[in-house]
This record gives sequence, C-alpha cells and structure tokens, in this order.
Amino acid sequence: MRIQAQDHLETLFILDGRRIVSTREPHPSRGPAFVLIRRVDSCAWALGSGIGDEQAREVARLALDEHPTSDFREPPKHFEEYVKILGGEFDSGPAFEFPERLPLFEGAALIEDVEQLLASFNGWTADELPGRSPIMAIVEDGVPISICFCARASELVAEAGVETAPEYRGRGFAGLATAAWATAIQASGRTPIYSTSWSNGPSLAVARKLGLVACASYWNLFAKADMRPPG
Repeated sequence: MRIQAQDHLETLFILDGRRIVSTREPHPSRGPAFVLIRRVDSCAWALGSGIGDEQAREVARLALDEHPTSDFREPPKHFEEYVKILGGEFDSGPAFEFPERLPLFEGAALIEDVEQLLASFNGWTADELPGRSPIMAIVEDGVPISICFCARASELVAEAGVETAPEYRGRGFAGLATAAWATAIQASGRTPIYSTSWSNGPSLAVARKLGLVACASYWNLFAKADMRPPG
C-alpha cells in the first residue's frame, strides 16, 4: 500500500488538527515543536501544542508553502525562518520503504514476555508490549540478542525500532530482526517503514543491506529545553 505523508505523520504522532498532542507510542512524550515530512508526492506538518497562536500562524503560513521533493537531504524551503520563529534546532533523516518480499530468517522468534527481553535489554515494561508488538528477535542460546519492534504504529503504518545487545552489534543481526518484523507487519496488512537520522551510520547500513528505498524525509525542530540526540 502506498502511503501519503499525512499517513506517516499520523503514525508518529497523535494530532488535534495541526497540533501535536503527543507521540504515538506506549510511553508518549509531547513531541517536537515542529515536524515536516516530505515525500516525492506529498507533504505533511504539525506544531507542538505549546507553541503560541501568533507563532503558529507564522509557521503555518510558511509550512503551507513547502513542496514535495525527491532530494531528501535538501532542507525545507523555509528552514531558517522556522528556526528564527521557534528557536531550537532541527534533527532530520530519511524514511525507507521495504520491498514486498524480504529474505526470511527462520530462526526469528516472536517475543511475548517482557522477562525474555530483560535478559538482554534494560528498560522494557510489560505494559508496553502490546503497543510494541510484534517484537521479533534473533535468539542465541535462548536469549534475544537483537530485536525489532513497533517504535510507533497506527492502523495503516508501523515504524521500526531496533535494538541489539552491545556485544553482538556490527554482525548483521539487526537486519535479520528488522526483516522478520517487516514481514510480520506486511502480513498484518500494514505498511512497515524504517526511519533514522542522517548521522546514524549503523542504522543506515541496515537499510542498505536490506535494499530499502528512501521514500521520505523528516525534519523535527525541538525547542532547546526538549533537545535530544538524533537516533
């Protein structure tokens, strides 16, 4: 299924019109001050709920003048104006689509118990498993060593989140887990997408290894108080 930029945006965030209510995930945050998603055929944008009405009107006027693009590294047309109006800094990166058929790794396992995850990965809680599922893992000696799960998900689209135990990184396990997850998402009738930042070399390498095709770019502007490193 071919998705539009608005479908992508509504997978990442719960929206009230053009306002971001929160991120769309089990433990949500309030999200960025401004986000712009551009595909080759569509654009979508939204503003944080804490942005004042006057600033919102200025940004909306500019955002309505943004256009689709095939050059996903190209900054938004009004990049400098957004920063001047809202302050803070942007992070950005590509989003990728998966081919219809992916290499199948029969050793991938579906994780349904948080105790299985905690053997290798810290910070997981049982209440978030339904919103992160399917969680597909590459397992060694009965222990998950690399997992792929729903970082964000809607009825139409799911975005991949990937984590590999430190001692197993750089050995191709992340790609195997991601392929298994994407296959499960496709089987559910949804569209899997894979997003990362331009500076995340290992994550970009996973996309290349799987033969993923860039389909969009995201540009998030975080107020200085909300700045976080790109992932």
